[in-house]
Amino acid sequence: AAVEEATGVTLILRGGTEHVVDEVERAIEDSLGVVRVTLEDGQVMPGGGAPETELAMQLRDFADSVGGREQLAVEAFADALEVIPRTLAENAGHDPIDSLVDLRSQHDGGDTEAGLDAYNGDVIDMESEGIVEPLRVKTQAIESATEAATMILRIDDVIAAGDLAGGQVGDDDGDDGPAGGPGGMGGGMGGMGGMGGMGGAM
Repeated sequence: AAVEEATGVTLILRGGTEHVVDEVERAIEDSLGVVRVTLEDGQVMPGGGAPETELAMQLRDFADSVGGREQLAVEAFADALEVIPRTLAENAGHDPIDSLVDLRSQHDGGDTEAGLDAYNGDVIDMESEGIVEPLRVKTQAIESATEAATMILRIDDVIAAGDLAGGQVGDDDGDDGPAGGPGGMGGGMGGMGGMGGMGGAM
């Protein structure tokens, strides 16, 4: 029984195996963290993939005004956001394509709080159903994913390693293409401080 005046509470977690108990413990820790962030910030937003669907729709509208390669990047960002509602539908056992079509239709009609009900697959109003998520969790997730993608895109050097035991970057059997292709990369880097000899050293 809960004691209203208590300043500390002990939770006893039970499970059939140690693995199950570990999973339950992680779920409890995540839940408590979400509650703490919500109380600290006092800002929430609809759950059920609603914000991702709305952002993706707005980004696609914006992409039409950009053009060029930038347009492709914006559209790819929108596709990445929609992974969230798609995964939610798949994990709940629903058809992800049908779910996304229904979500887009509702948001296109102006219902920015429409999200996926994981229990029956219906698209419902998240706010009225009390299905919300902390704003900080969403912003941190998007910022972290964007930073990771940007870091990867900034990598402009590729180190190709073939069979390390064989000691050759290219195997000269024609599979790696012409000498100027990936197979010849080891020799092509010979002018860079003697790095061309690294292939033979390995």
